[in-house]
Formats: sequence, structure tokens, C-alpha cells
Amino acid sequence: MEDPRGAAKVDAAPVVTFEQPRATPPPRESGRDLSQVSQDLRARVQSKLIAEMDPKMDLSDTTQVRRTIEDLFNAILDQENVVLVRADRQRLFEQIAADILGFGPIEPLLSDDSVSEIMVNGPKLVFIERKGRIEKAPVAFQDDQHVMRIIDRIISPLGRRCDESQPLVDARLPDGSRVNAIIPPLCLTGPTITIRKFARNPLTIDDLIKFGSMTAETADFLQACVRARLNIVVSGGTGSGKTTLLNVLSSFIPADERIVTMEDAAELQLRQEHVITLEARPANIEGKGRITIRDLVVNALRMRPDRIIVGECRGGEALDMLQAMNTGHDGSLTTAHSNGPRDTLARLETMVLMAGMDLPLRAIREQIASALDLIVHQERMRDGSRRVVSITEVVGMEGETVVTQDLFTFEQSGFDDGRIEGQLRPTGIRPRFTNRLEAANIYLPASIFGFDRGFFR
Repeated sequence: MEDPRGAAKVDAAPVVTFEQPRATPPPRESGRDLSQVSQDLRARVQSKLIAEMDPKMDLSDTTQVRRTIEDLFNAILDQENVVLVRADRQRLFEQIAADILGFGPIEPLLSDDSVSEIMVNGPKLVFIERKGRIEKAPVAFQDDQHVMRIIDRIISPLGRRCDESQPLVDARLPDGSRVNAIIPPLCLTGPTITIRKFARNPLTIDDLIKFGSMTAETADFLQACVRARLNIVVSGGTGSGKTTLLNVLSSFIPADERIVTMEDAAELQLRQEHVITLEARPANIEGKGRITIRDLVVNALRMRPDRIIVGECRGGEALDMLQAMNTGHDGSLTTAHSNGPRDTLARLETMVLMAGMDLPLRAIREQIASALDLIVHQERMRDGSRRVVSITEVVGMEGETVVTQDLFTFEQSGFDDGRIEGQLRPTGIRPRFTNRLEAANIYLPASIFGFDRGFFR
């Protein structure tokens, strides 16, 4: 084909353009959550840091140790040519410092006052309880050995151990929080830690009233019962708040009385000055040297106590506790796991039989009826709240049966925004131990028990 200008037309060759490849930026460790940062980096920095620290350094001076760790940490990052934004650099330092000085990834959870329980289900799953609700926490351990190091850091100051020969242990943190650890081969999901946190400032009776656990009238009644030296058992299920309530009841004991407490792991936080705290001890690596709660109860009777407080009766010590209540140690307090007041009596019978004494059932029930005055039952409700749901008086024996009567019971009135509404109300029954209250110069208004006039005189 001819071009109009007379020149032959030549088809133009297609033009091919090549896009220049973009430079791939080097991987950066900044701008990301530390859970995505290379674990190799953290392990490398941490191992170098530990290697360069003075093994003779006094770890009790936390401020100086932390300053030294921070200086070494910054120097190591400079040597490694690691570039981190300020926020990630600070998070990495806090995690490494927590591993060296504290309790690793759960350190911030322990510092969070809104968290009441921490549950480590192996290295990668950590759950917490907040306001009665369980939720997954945004923290994790590196591996099983990391969890084991934290367990060892918790229990080693207490002279306890956790290994294949002793794969479960009860312990406590410096603030009194209760710790249970169980490891393989007993736990197939990996090393597991359960921490029941204690409030920095122990709860008072006013706090329980504010939270709706009980009414002000009920609080006055319980305070009168403790001052009048009644023997009280606080019952309830796991996590229902038994130890917290026991701690509050203990605060009503007069300051001039000698108190001896016995626990597997010391949890009670008594404010009185004249308090002796005893703690059970597990067997050593040779299987010897075990001291049980029962041994402590027997020994406590030789320590001239005015009050005996057993953190929890779960075995043969129930017999010795009942014996103490029946032999002049009025005003003793303890807790027991159960589903209700009647179940508490049945459990006490079973625990007495666990003592190995060949006692007839009637004799055991007579001991229980004679020793106990009051059962305060607490429950963890479906909405996560913890409430006293019944206060029951142990009246005595009729035939082969221990007779009880409810003085206060919880009446649910409905739901409000997912929260159970209700109140602990009196049943209108006058307790038979009123004369003991009067002997202690304590006169309660009849309105506490559901009457509108007069005093019990």
C-alpha cells in the first residue's frame, strides 16, 4: 500500500515496555506486634543479656538491676544492628526484664487489678477471669521450658519443687496469691499454671455489701456471731469466694485474742497483730518430711490459741477441727467445698471417716451437731457474681439426724442487663444461740430476723 506522500507504508513494530522491578524492602521488625517478632531475635538477645550479667549481682535491688539490664539490652541491640521503633523496643525490653526479674508473659496480668484469675493452659494458651467472665489473654510463652522456668521461679523461694517425680505443687506469690501448677506426664496439654489473685488491699465487709454479696443487716449478724465466738463453716464451690469471706469474718476477731491459722498455702491476710501462720509442707525428694494440715491442727492445740482458723478442711483434719471446737476453742473458723448446707454436713462426715478412725456414724454426727453453730454458704452465680445464698444454724440432733434451720436465704427477683437481681432475706426464725449473743453483751434488733419491733431480750 502506497503512502499518500508517495512513500511505501511500513508497518511499525510493536513497542514493548519493561517495568522496572521494585526494590523489595528488607524485612523490618518494627511496626509489628511483638508476638510476630522473630523468636530467634528475642532468644538471642536474652541469652546474651544473661551471659553478660554479673552472676553475683544482688537481685533484691530491683531498681539497680533493671537499670543494668536496660544498659546491657541497648548495647546488645546496637551490636546486633537491630532496628526497632521505640514502642516495640520498649515491649521487647519489658518482656525480657519480666523473664529475668518477674514472671514472664503473665507479669502484666499480675499487675492488672481487674484480673482475678490467670490460667496458663500450656505455652500458647493463657486465659484470664475479669469481672467473673473468662476471656483469652493476648500473651503466650515461647515453649514448655519457658513455662517451667516461671513455675520454678514461683516455687523455689518456698523450698518446693515441681518435676517428673513431683509433677504437681501448690504455692503462693509474694502478695499471697494462690498458685497451682501441674506438669507432664500428668497434664497432657503441657505445663499448666492456675493463679488465684488476691486484691492488693484485702476486701472488707463494706466491699462485700457494695458488691451485693450480702446485705448490711446480714453483715451485722455475722459480725455479732464472730464476736460471740460461734463456730462457723464457710461452704461453697470452687471459686465461690470462700477464702475471701473467711478473711472478712476473721477481721471481726478482737485484736487482743491469739489467732493460729493453718493452710496448705498461706492465703489469709489477717490484719490483727497477734497472728501465727502455719503452712503445711509436702514430702521431700526422698518422700519424707511431709507435714499435713492435721499435724498442724494437733500442734496448734499446744500453742494456747484463742481462735483456730483452718484455711480448708478437705480430709482427716476435719476430725481434729471438730475436736478443737468441742474442747474449749470456741470461735473457730474454716471452709469446706460443698453444694449447700446439708451437703456440708455430709462432707464433714465423710472427711471424719477419712481420718481412719473407726467411729460409728451417730458419734460423728453428734460431734458435728455439738461443734458447729453456723454454716455460711456462698455461690458463684451464673453472671459471675459471688453471693452468700444461705446462712444456716445447726440446731442439734433429733434421732439420727443433724437438725438445721435457715436463718437467711437468697431470693432471686429477676435479671437486669445480664446480671442476677436478688437479695439475702431473713426467714423470720429466731436463732437458738441468741442467749450466747446476749451473754457477750450483743443485742441485735429484731428487724434483722424479719420482725419489725423490739429486741430479743
